[in-house]
Amino acid sequence: MAELQVTAPYKTLPARIVFSLMCAILPLWAIIAPAALGYFIGRAIMHPESMPVATTIGGCLGLLAFILAAIATTAVAEDNRLYISKDGISFPPFLLPWLHFRRARRWSELTGAEICQSESSQSKQLLLTFDSTACLSLDLGCFESCDTEPFLLAIELWGVNCQRSPKLIEYQSQIQNQSHGIAKQGYTQMWEEELSRRFQATSFVPLEPGTQLQDGSLRIVRQLAFGGLSAIYLAQHHCQELVVLKEAIVPPNADPDTRAQAQQHLIREADMLSHLSHPNIARVLDHFVEAGRHYLMLEYINGTDLRQYVKQNGSVDDGTAIEWGLQILTILRVLHEQQPPILHRDLTPENLVLTRDAIILIDFGAANQFVGAATGTVVGKQAYIPPEQLRGKAVVESDLYAFGGTIYFLLTGQDPLPLSIAHPKAIADDVDADLDAIIARCSAFEPEDRFHSAAEVSTALQELLPRLKSDSKVTITPAKSEPSND
Repeated sequence: MAELQVTAPYKTLPARIVFSLMCAILPLWAIIAPAALGYFIGRAIMHPESMPVATTIGGCLGLLAFILAAIATTAVAEDNRLYISKDGISFPPFLLPWLHFRRARRWSELTGAEICQSESSQSKQLLLTFDSTACLSLDLGCFESCDTEPFLLAIELWGVNCQRSPKLIEYQSQIQNQSHGIAKQGYTQMWEEELSRRFQATSFVPLEPGTQLQDGSLRIVRQLAFGGLSAIYLAQHHCQELVVLKEAIVPPNADPDTRAQAQQHLIREADMLSHLSHPNIARVLDHFVEAGRHYLMLEYINGTDLRQYVKQNGSVDDGTAIEWGLQILTILRVLHEQQPPILHRDLTPENLVLTRDAIILIDFGAANQFVGAATGTVVGKQAYIPPEQLRGKAVVESDLYAFGGTIYFLLTGQDPLPLSIAHPKAIADDVDADLDAIIARCSAFEPEDRFHSAAEVSTALQELLPRLKSDSKVTITPAKSEPSND
């Protein structure tokens, strides 16, 4: 399930130094000291008169203490993880002196959280205060970037007695904005743009944080995205697990026949998606209608979306782009081989999340796509929309156009030009010419000039991969699962 459970490595410099040192002297405490201890014991048994009793006992106890101390030190230095769940936080053993030697702390004990930064250091410190007067300072620079946001989110969700400082709230908002590709800009400009986008041509008003649905079993935590007559939220289910909630409404000014058709599409699509089962697709957990709005409840995936990854790490090499692309094509095969085929219509870097194990599709665009089909509304982001989709005639090849744009983005770090054939080699000279040709064919202007199925693109990339694989910086084995609708 999608319950927020984070295992966050806390890699401090002293702990790394101690662990490296213990590894360096491993032969001394793991081989030589036990051998010497065995020698002392054997000598005392076989020739008790050859060595004073006090010397024998002292030597054995000293060696035993050294071995046990080395094992304990290594274990403490190696165990550097924070375990975060709805029950509380379990800290690494080397932090116990600051926690009054209580490793596990319940959320009810957490009374304060704030961000501090010393003048001599650029790193930010997260200061946690517990009701037993224990105070712990954590260097946020020692966490992986992908673990910081869910850690702070857990404090917000479950730290019911915790007073979060304004600086912490500001910092949390900053990293959340960065994770969704929101650039820094003035509050006035952001407010004007948001008002224009939300309310210019519709009376649709997104739900506010704290809103409850399904008789209180769902609580909106925050709004993630908006567009047209839909919104995406992070929500909490049964006060425990995190889920993603996709909301859509049928345009209120649509004629009765159009409204009925759109509603039927939404219900049918939700039912179809709920039966999909594939490791690279976030599961649809539920579908319901409340107050005239349709909702899809999806599994929450903790990871980094591809836009955020490229923003933080730069463009990827050819081998990595192909490896990831094969996983994306596996997802498209699952959708396209349904009966009738499911067209995504909104495949973009934001909708694909890189986890530690795989690339996961986190947003089907299902709510928008069928309202769009019934009402003539364009769905998708401009740079990834093919010409026929703008005309309201999306086909399987339309998703392949968006796929080509996504790989172009991975290779160049730039969105493709709208309504153009994508040539990543024109931006990045080191892109392989054959890979450039595959991307260009995916993004051909007319559907008939593109590949006709995800399987065709996959075959072309697999033929190219062996020659490029040795240059890959990141390797993630493509999913081998066959498309399934069990």
